[in-house]
This record gives sequence, C-alpha cells and structure tokens, in this order.
Amino acid sequence: MSETSLNSAVAVPHDGTDAEARPIFREDRKVLGISTETWPGIIAPVVIGLLALGAWEAIVRIKDIPSFILPGPLLIIQTLFLDWGTLSTSLWVTLRITAAALIAAVTLGVGLAVLFTQSKWLEKSLFPYAVILQVTPVVSIAPLIIIWVGDITLSLLICAWIVAFFPILSNTILGLNSADHNLRNLFELYGASRWQTLRHLRLPAALPYFLGGLKISGGLALIGAVVAEFVAGSGGTSSGLAYRILEAGYQLKIPRMFAALIMISMSGIAIFLAISWLSHVLLRRWHESAVKREN
Repeated sequence: MSETSLNSAVAVPHDGTDAEARPIFREDRKVLGISTETWPGIIAPVVIGLLALGAWEAIVRIKDIPSFILPGPLLIIQTLFLDWGTLSTSLWVTLRITAAALIAAVTLGVGLAVLFTQSKWLEKSLFPYAVILQVTPVVSIAPLIIIWVGDITLSLLICAWIVAFFPILSNTILGLNSADHNLRNLFELYGASRWQTLRHLRLPAALPYFLGGLKISGGLALIGAVVAEFVAGSGGTSSGLAYRILEAGYQLKIPRMFAALIMISMSGIAIFLAISWLSHVLLRRWHESAVKREN
C-alpha cells in the first residue's frame, strides 16, 4: 500500500508522537448479507411477535375459548392454507384496486402539484376543494359514489383514490416550494426557463417529500379499497377481501375472518416496505435522510 493510501486510511496524530493511528472508518460487517447494525431492529420485533403469539395460543387453550369467539394462531394459519384459493383470489382483486388507485393518485397529485406551484391563482382556487375531499370520510360518500357511478370496480377505485390522493398532492407541493431560494435566484440570473428550473431544481428538491407522501398514500389506498368494499358488499368472484371478512362474520367463520385480516395487514406491510426500498434506492447517494453516517 502506498504512503498516500495509508494516510487516507488512518488518522495520523498532529503532535508528532508515535501514538497508534486509528482507522477513520469502521468496517460494515454483514451476516447473511445484512449489516450487523440492522439485525437488532429485525430480531427484536420478531421475538416480541413470537412471544405475543405464544401467549395468545396458550390463553386460548388454557381457557378453552371457542374458535367462533377467539381462534388461536395455529388454527388461523391452518385456515389460511385451507382457504388459500378463495382468499388469494379476493386479495388479488383488492390489490388491483389499490394499485390502480395509487397510480391515479400519483399521476393526478403530482400533475396538480406542478400546476399549483406554477400558478398561485390556480392553487388558491382549487386547493381548498382538495382539502374538503380529504377531510370528508370516504365511508360516508362511498354509497353515493356507488349509486352515481354504477360500476362497482370503478366506484371502489374512486373511493380508494380519494383517500390516497391528498398526501401525494400536499407533500409534492411542499417539496416543490422547498427548493433553495438562492438557487432559484441563480437559475433566474442565468436566464433559465420555468421548465428548466422545474426539471433541474424543483423536482429533485421535491423527490424526498413526494416519496414521504407515497409511503402514506400506499397504505391509505389499501385502506380506502377495503372500506369501499365493506360499503359495496358485493359478492361473486370479483369480491375483495373485505367481502370475505363480512361473509365469514355472517357465517361465524372467525378463523377465516382473521386469516383475511392477516392477508390485508401483510399486504399493507409489503406495500410500505416496497416504497421504503424505492425511497432508499432513489435517495441513498445524495439525500441526508438516506445517506449512511458513522454517528
């Protein structure tokens, strides 16, 4: 190793003593491809979850609680495998509506955010209606949407979009307006057009805010789809998981109800993790929220 490389790898004392040089950077050790610093954050929730499930199963068995009141975790897992065909088909229906609603929320939310930041008059005229749409409980307007639209799938999509739309819009507006004013003045000084300023300055500045809103909207889109399915209450092969929960409740098939709830929860967690991974990939090289530091 050359002297230059050695000096860059260690900290040499400034007082000229022979004190032992210490490394500047720590080695990032990994186990099974995962950093040792990450493992505690994975193991602790898993251990707590297993202890809670064990206590749940023990209470059900000791108290001899009937399955139509509170089934044990083992029975729920067994039901999940036995009814996988029916539940997975319904899960696919719910996830399709969720994905379509999220895509629509991103498209319209980002588009309107760009328009609002380019025209304050337009923002002041339309943004209050977006707020009204956000604060109105979707469960109260879902029956009207179902009646007016007629098509069940489209109605569910609209309800899920209403819930997921506002975080994308508000966060993106905040991000577009957060671009450094000194840099804006510099762009203006060099004669940059609105499009150039938007593309090279404001959109990159808005990306972390947009991704934060996307994490929120991903879960909200799933919640909106499930709530709308509860209101619609339609049966058949095109029914989502919410209908399966209602159906299981009416038939006192409580293990199936819990199995459907687990599938919804796992889907929400998967959506959040996927968006978190996307956020890390897009921000890890330049944004403080994703750059790994020593301290």
